[in-house]
Amino acid sequence: MTTKKSLMLQEVSETPERFRVHAAAHVNLYFNLAKQIRAFSPEYVYIVGRGTSDHAGVYAKYLIEVELGIPVSSAAPSVASIFGKSLDLKRALVIIISQSGRSPDVLAQAKAAKASGALCVALVNDEASPLADIADVFIPLLAGPEKAVAATKTYLCTLFSILNIVAHWKNDEKLLSLMTTLPTLMAQAQASKPQLHLDVLQNLRHCVVLGRGFGYAIAREISLKIKEICAIQAEAFSSAEFLHGPISLLNKQMTIIDISVVDESIVAHSEQIDEIKARGGKVCTLSFFDADTSPRFLPLLIMQRFYLDIEHIAQQMGCDPDNPVGLNKVTQTR
Repeated sequence: MTTKKSLMLQEVSETPERFRVHAAAHVNLYFNLAKQIRAFSPEYVYIVGRGTSDHAGVYAKYLIEVELGIPVSSAAPSVASIFGKSLDLKRALVIIISQSGRSPDVLAQAKAAKASGALCVALVNDEASPLADIADVFIPLLAGPEKAVAATKTYLCTLFSILNIVAHWKNDEKLLSLMTTLPTLMAQAQASKPQLHLDVLQNLRHCVVLGRGFGYAIAREISLKIKEICAIQAEAFSSAEFLHGPISLLNKQMTIIDISVVDESIVAHSEQIDEIKARGGKVCTLSFFDADTSPRFLPLLIMQRFYLDIEHIAQQMGCDPDNPVGLNKVTQTR
């Protein structure tokens, strides 16, 4: 079967170069932001985002809590946009994540946070976004135009930006040094063998995506892309939470997409995956390992390979990865 080269494939293949452009353009921005955050001394971090941007926020939650020991919570944007309530965020670092920076509920939350006295940082791909006039610090993701409906390179550039914020805020010399190698590692992930294949997904109506910690953070994005691009119902769980009730799903035949991140969580996660296998779950593992790099990079490398795999599977299934039925590139919610 002949397939076209999709926009999604073209865009996700740009990621290593987009990382290089981002890093070169924002050296001073991250250095100055880190000084501003340390001077503000936030008591907690509050993250605003929808969809894929919200999933990037889950990665940020684990990274900030693990590396900096500062609690992180996720916003419910409807509190401001629908219920008209303002929160006391005067001691919060508020991170607003958006591809377009134009959704009314995200803008309403950003305005309310700024009015409350929060330090507001916006991570946005569209440099013409109104968030540029609201946030204290505006970080263009510099992912370039993304025309495919399914976000890929903007998500990865968001994770890259979050890594930069944390590494500079913590003043972690080792992590900052390793950051320079990440574009090359992303290219290596692109060149690696596929991990997810057509035979895993083609006859499925439902599947479960499991990860632990940073693996759970990207499991949410993986499950969304399986739904968006292949129209398969996929649900993400922490592998620990899956044992608390949802494991009863294994009473019927169930396919599990296992996100194995080789970090501090791997022993506990592997034990839980072994339990699932013992109960008859069919398991497909997505992983990436490089002993010479930071384990905090591994989720990005797994995602880079996954995006290529799911695009290819969609093409094989006769789905259009660029224009999934019923979806729009910019979603206006209030």
